[in-house]
Amino acid sequence: MGNIDIADFTSKLIIHMVIWLFAVSAHEAAHAWTSLKFGDDTAERLGRVTLNPIPHIDPLGTFILPIVGFIASYSPHTSGYPLLMWGKPTPVNPLKWKNKDLANVCVSLAGITVNLLIAIVVTVVIKVLIGTAVFNSRNINEGIISVVFTFLISTVILNVGLAVFNILPLPPLDGGMALESLLPRSYEAFFELLKTYGFLILFLLMWMGILAYIVGPLNNLVLYLLGF
Repeated sequence: MGNIDIADFTSKLIIHMVIWLFAVSAHEAAHAWTSLKFGDDTAERLGRVTLNPIPHIDPLGTFILPIVGFIASYSPHTSGYPLLMWGKPTPVNPLKWKNKDLANVCVSLAGITVNLLIAIVVTVVIKVLIGTAVFNSRNINEGIISVVFTFLISTVILNVGLAVFNILPLPPLDGGMALESLLPRSYEAFFELLKTYGFLILFLLMWMGILAYIVGPLNNLVLYLLGF
């Protein structure tokens, strides 16, 4: 990491964690709320229909790995975030769902949808602030404006990254869980195999660098469509 600006490092780490906690809370709360709307109150009874991050925290995936990953990738010239981060999985009871297949798809994709909506809303806010000259080339690197600008840009980047990563059709990711209702019944055994070894497959793809070739272009495409 070379010579580190401690103040810069600390401020960016705090911003990173605040954005991450809100993003993952919104993501998991969306799963819980959507499941409730389809008749399953399992997550609601556990207090998961909330933006309060505490019920959604997994100590390893929500705190330790995001901090370690940020430290490992820290650079004043980059704004990348590690992929291995997660919140506490939202519990659902499919037996309580009305219209199970539709419910499974909607509940699975709810978190992704919310993260993309957050990214879109914040993008609009950024463009309005640029258009009204609140943000300009002279002040975005100075004082409180710099902090606010970094916070908003990082919010877009992290929420887009979280959405794109989770849409991959591999359980336990959201896209993979939605896939269960889209596959013909003849693929049930194959899908159960994927669910059993999905995390291991995911880790191997990440370790081999294959995920970067898939997620990177998709992530860049979404950011491009948002005007970044």
